Amino acid sequence: MRLSILIFSICIISASSVFAQSGYYEDAFRFSNVIPSGSARIMGVGGTQWSLGGDVSNIAGNPAGLGFFRNSEASATLGYTDWGVETRFMGQSKSYNTSNFALPNVSYVIAKPKDDYETGAFKGGSFGIGFQRIANFNTEFGYFSDELGTSSIIDFYLQDSYGVPETQIEGYGLTGLAYQTYQINPVTVDENGNAIPNPNTYDSFVLGLPFQDENVTQEGSANQFTLSYGANFNHKLFLGGSLGIRTFNFESRKFYNEEFVDEPLANSSLQEYLFINGGGVNINLGIIYKPIEYINLGFTFQSPTWFGINEEYSANIVADYNNYYFAEEDITLGRQEAVTDVILSAYNLNTPIKIGGGATYFFGKNGFISADVDWVDYTQAKLNSNDFDEGPDNQAIKSVYTSTVNYRFGAEYKINTFRLRGGYSFFGDPYSDSSYDRSTQQISGGVGVKLNNFTVDFALVNRKFNALYSSYQVLDSDGNNFGPLTEIENNIINGVLTFGFSF
Repeated sequence: MRLSILIFSICIISASSVFAQSGYYEDAFRFSNVIPSGSARIMGVGGTQWSLGGDVSNIAGNPAGLGFFRNSEASATLGYTDWGVETRFMGQSKSYNTSNFALPNVSYVIAKPKDDYETGAFKGGSFGIGFQRIANFNTEFGYFSDELGTSSIIDFYLQDSYGVPETQIEGYGLTGLAYQTYQINPVTVDENGNAIPNPNTYDSFVLGLPFQDENVTQEGSANQFTLSYGANFNHKLFLGGSLGIRTFNFESRKFYNEEFVDEPLANSSLQEYLFINGGGVNINLGIIYKPIEYINLGFTFQSPTWFGINEEYSANIVADYNNYYFAEEDITLGRQEAVTDVILSAYNLNTPIKIGGGATYFFGKNGFISADVDWVDYTQAKLNSNDFDEGPDNQAIKSVYTSTVNYRFGAEYKINTFRLRGGYSFFGDPYSDSSYDRSTQQISGGVGVKLNNFTVDFALVNRKFNALYSSYQVLDSDGNNFGPLTEIENNIINGVLTFGFSF
């Protein structure tokens, strides 16, 4: 079971909301949130793909688009991502940058069209096999301050320990580590001076406020292997379906520090390590209909991904005291350390369904404009486990998140063998009851060239979104969190290059 109460994602709920105690509810969003991607052509037009056919992106997008293929095609996409982060904490800024190369898309389409002279409504179809990178978790962020904070993580330990008997406190997550390193200590006598057997309230001899800093490094990705088929009926109705096999790995390393002045405790540090991996399957169904020659109308239904997930978690605390004599236990405190065991747990996650629709208008042979819209209700994600009580997290999913409406539009213009492309995407804020805007905006552009049976396409995509990060929570009498809160601005630049061969 995960011990940490620290927030593992770079987005949190508003401070007045109810927090789950384990943080698994964050996985429901982290592993459900997929930004549409594909070939450089599709990325260049904003990711619009619900009504566009004849692109390898249809394998994992709208499989009905495979029915447009008249020739088989193989393609590979190279990608480069630069993830910039700007954080602000107590009026102070800090910048981070993470970059990496990837192979975000490899696809193969086997076209089986019927000859024009063959009768019947069915005009053939195509099989598609694709590997696609659908999420990138590689980033780094954090904060520092040369001003005293408004709280200490010791305040969190004190609130979290309330009501826990001393005989059980050592095994009580991070708060148990704080107890083992003397940052919190049991109240052993009552107000009349009488001894309390097995006390369940705690205090601390560290009374001041600290300087605070933290660094978070995240690594990993989510990928999908997809098998698809799309059929063509009278060149007007296209139907398709796919089976997706999704895998992911996610690693988080957190280093949180506090430094005190004129206190028994000189400094303390908390280190957390989390590794999660898993796999799952999903089904995708699609339709594209051409009411007239120059218009495509598309619709997709994407089932939940049914995940099986495993994780490993460990943490340690180091507290350095100024040779403080703790009279209650007759001990002089110097460097104190406490470490958890490696905690293993397993759980299942069902992500929410996605429903989407789109339309494309073709300007003859000169290009097109295309638009997509889709709907995702993140409150429908669900956790299940035999290793921990998932009830609080499932309740948090329904309280923290909401449904979103996402839209994209893009255009392509042909000049002989060259193509010029541009697009815009908007992804709604998935958090409910929040005055802080966490929506995502994306601007893209691209170029391409087609030479006989060979195509080269390039796209440049800029995605921006803001987030809030809370290291820990300390609640006041009104239930509001006054723990440290950091604003995060994310600016991701992604360049993709696709080579395609048709035969």
